[in-house]
Amino acid sequence: MDFVADLHLHSKYSRAVSQQMVLPEMAKWAVKKGINLLTTSDFTHPLWFREIKSQLKETEEGVYKLTVDSSQLTNNARFILTTEISSIYKERDKLRRIHNLVFAPNLETAEKINKELTKRGCNLHSDGRPIIGITSKNLLELLLSTDERIMLIPCHVWTPHFGIYGSASGYDSLNEAFGDMDKHIYGIETGLSSDPEMNWQIEELKTRSILSFSDAHSLAKMGREATVFKVQNDSSKFKISYNDIASAIKRERNSNLRVGYTIEFYPEEGKYHFSGHRNCKVVFGPDDIKTKGNICPVCKRRLTEGVLYRLNQLSKEELLGRVEQKYNKFGLRWYTDNLKIHPPFVKLVPLNEIIAESIESLVGSEKVKIKFDDLCNEFGSEINVLLKTPISDIAAKFGEKIAEAVAKVRRGDIFIDPGYDGEYGKVKIWGEKPTIDIQTIAQEAQLGMKF
Repeated sequence: MDFVADLHLHSKYSRAVSQQMVLPEMAKWAVKKGINLLTTSDFTHPLWFREIKSQLKETEEGVYKLTVDSSQLTNNARFILTTEISSIYKERDKLRRIHNLVFAPNLETAEKINKELTKRGCNLHSDGRPIIGITSKNLLELLLSTDERIMLIPCHVWTPHFGIYGSASGYDSLNEAFGDMDKHIYGIETGLSSDPEMNWQIEELKTRSILSFSDAHSLAKMGREATVFKVQNDSSKFKISYNDIASAIKRERNSNLRVGYTIEFYPEEGKYHFSGHRNCKVVFGPDDIKTKGNICPVCKRRLTEGVLYRLNQLSKEELLGRVEQKYNKFGLRWYTDNLKIHPPFVKLVPLNEIIAESIESLVGSEKVKIKFDDLCNEFGSEINVLLKTPISDIAAKFGEKIAEAVAKVRRGDIFIDPGYDGEYGKVKIWGEKPTIDIQTIAQEAQLGMKF
C-alpha cells in the first residue's frame, strides 16, 4: 500500500499565494492529484490556525480530516501539521537566510510553538511563512524543548537565497548550520531545481532521508513533487499516523512505514538550476562559469549562482555515478541508487503542461483545465495518468497526441531550456516531428521492470 504525501504547501495567508488555497479546496484537489496525505500548512498564522482547528478533526494520532465533507472528493484526504519558517539572522559576520519545514505532532503542540515564537517577538500575523531572527540551531532547540516529537526538515536546500546549501545562504553543511544539534536533522527537501541523484553526492546525506514536496502556492501546483511512503507489511486496514511518518523519515528499523520513492520535477525546469541574471538575460551553466567566471557580462555584478554550480562546490567525487536507469511495464524511467542507500525516484512534467503543448494552448486556458479534469476523472488522478495508465488506454480515450506526450515524458525524451535566477525552465516535448511510436513503447514496456 502506498501513501502519496505532499507535506509542503502554503495557505491563502502566505504572500503570493492563491486565495483558493483553503482546506476544502486543497482536499478536493488532493484527490484529483492523487495525493493521500497533505499538510495544513502555515499553522503559525493565527487566522489560519483558527480555520484549521474549526474545520479539521483528528482521525488517527496527529492526522486530520475535514469535519464536514463538501463532496465525496474529500472523503480520503488527510492532513498533518507542518509549516515553513524563515530564519533571517547574522552569525559569524555573515547574513544567513534559511527556510525550514517544521512538523508538529498535533494541534496542541502547534499552538505551543506559536506561543513560543510570539514570546520571542515573532509577528505571526504578517505572513503564513513567518520571518524570525532566531538561528537555525536555536530554532531547533526551541522546538525540541517544546515537544521532542517535533521534526525540522530544511526546505529546498539548494535554493540560492534561502536553502541550507544555497550559494547565498551562508552554510556549506548541516553541521555548520545546526552544530551538535544536526543529529536531529533526519532529512532534507530537494526543491524543484535538484533531484535525489544530485543530493546523493553529498556525504552527510548518506544517513538522511531525501524528501520531495511541491511548495505549492496554488491548487494546480500541488503534487508537482511528492514523497511516496510504503507500508512494510501491506494491509488494507493500516491507518497512517504522525508517528508513522516521523519514523519513516527517521529511517527507524522497526518502522512499519518507509519512504518508497519520490516524484520529482525535472530539475532543469526549476527556477535556479543554472546560474545567471534574469533581467540581463544572461544564463551560464557550470562550464560557462569555469571559463567565463561568475560576473555578469552585462551589469558587471555577481551572477545568481545556481544549483549545479553550488553542487560542484560541495559534492564528493567518489559519490558520483551511482544512478541506474530502468524502465517499468508502463514505459516509465526509474532512477535507482546502485549503492542501495536511498530509495528510487521518477521525474515527470505536470500533466497540465503536457496537455497544453499537445493541444497547442496556454497552460492556464479553459481548454487545458477541461482536458485535465477529464483525464483525472477517467483514470483516477493526475499521478495515475503520469505513472500508471497504459499509453494505449490514454490514446484510445484522448488521442495519440496526448498519449505520445505522456510516453515521452515518462521516458525522458524531452528538451528543457534550464531555469535560472527565478525563471522556470521551459519544457519542449516535441521538436519538429514526433520521435516515438506508441506501438513501439507498448512492446518495449513488456520487457520492463516492475515497481
